[in-house]
Amino acid sequence: MSELNTTHARANTRLHLLASVSALSLLAAVTSQAIAKDSDRPTLWIELGAQLDRIDGGQQLLAPSFATATPRPDFEDISALATQRLPRYGIDMDGRLSFQPKGSDWVFSAAVRYGRSNSNKHVHQQTPGVVTKGGLLQGMYTAPGKKMVLLPARFDDTRAEHTESHAVLDFMAGKDVGLGLFGGSSVINAGVRFAQFSVKSGIKLQSNPDLHITHHGTGIKYAVADAHHSYFASQQSDRTFRGVGPSISWDASAPVLGNADAGEISVDWGVNGAVLFGRQTARSNHLTTGRYFNYNYPVGGHRTKSSYQLSGAHARSRSVVVPNVGGFAGLSFRYPNAKVSFGYRADMFFGVIDGGIDARKTYDRAFYGPFASVSIGLGG
Repeated sequence: MSELNTTHARANTRLHLLASVSALSLLAAVTSQAIAKDSDRPTLWIELGAQLDRIDGGQQLLAPSFATATPRPDFEDISALATQRLPRYGIDMDGRLSFQPKGSDWVFSAAVRYGRSNSNKHVHQQTPGVVTKGGLLQGMYTAPGKKMVLLPARFDDTRAEHTESHAVLDFMAGKDVGLGLFGGSSVINAGVRFAQFSVKSGIKLQSNPDLHITHHGTGIKYAVADAHHSYFASQQSDRTFRGVGPSISWDASAPVLGNADAGEISVDWGVNGAVLFGRQTARSNHLTTGRYFNYNYPVGGHRTKSSYQLSGAHARSRSVVVPNVGGFAGLSFRYPNAKVSFGYRADMFFGVIDGGIDARKTYDRAFYGPFASVSIGLGG
């Protein structure tokens, strides 16, 4: 009986030894494979991309009383205020350089993004060039006894030019903590963000809302009877923000199809936040004039019955704190040394622009829209 127990004990010992050797062999194989894959992994990634931006934000509109008086002229389809709106769309270009040392979960990156938008609007609205009133033509003679030149009786004219740009630089250090059972990567980053914004605008408004020139008589004997208002307003502005501050982000990716060696499709997402400390400036000048003309003379005679002029010039500079949050979601087609990504991204900066005219008034800037990027891996 004792001999039988000894035989069983020896068999169990051999079984345990065999299992231990097998486990160690498997672990060594897995470890060597992981080391081989890690040694094949690119250490340097270069990424280039572009984004179509929808831009939300604004600035105070040039709104003299003649442009907001009600009721509006019957020929006006687009208001002078609507014509002044900032561009709604722009293009962003971005690049990123990422470095991950061999055998390390740390990732070091530098990224830059630059965007620009422009608009140049000119809206001219008027009554028809030939107008009759009581059987009389409205216009003006070039000279006594000469042909009458027909003029538009009433008109509004608005010109608005805007140029806006922004640049964002990020320097980050992050660690890949993984996604557990889901595989993929999960990188938590911390670093510094620098941002710069610039908005330049030029506005001109002109209006003769009640102009009507009537001529009585024929030949060289006629009279001009008219009374009307003439208005003009203009504004030029230059607004900037420059700031720097701490930033954090979380970038994650989970494979959904394929494998890393032959190519895979992954779902990507991330969020970011920063607090920017910087200086906000605004420089603007504006001019508004109004005149009342009283015509009651033969051709060529006129006088200004009354007029007024308002003007102002302002230069402001202020230290501000600008919160910034953003995020993205998308898909990537990944290969060992390349990646193509598509998705949707948003970035919001709160109170970043002083858009006021006579007094400070802050406005947000939000950029959101579809993006695409291509990444190339180097080294290994």
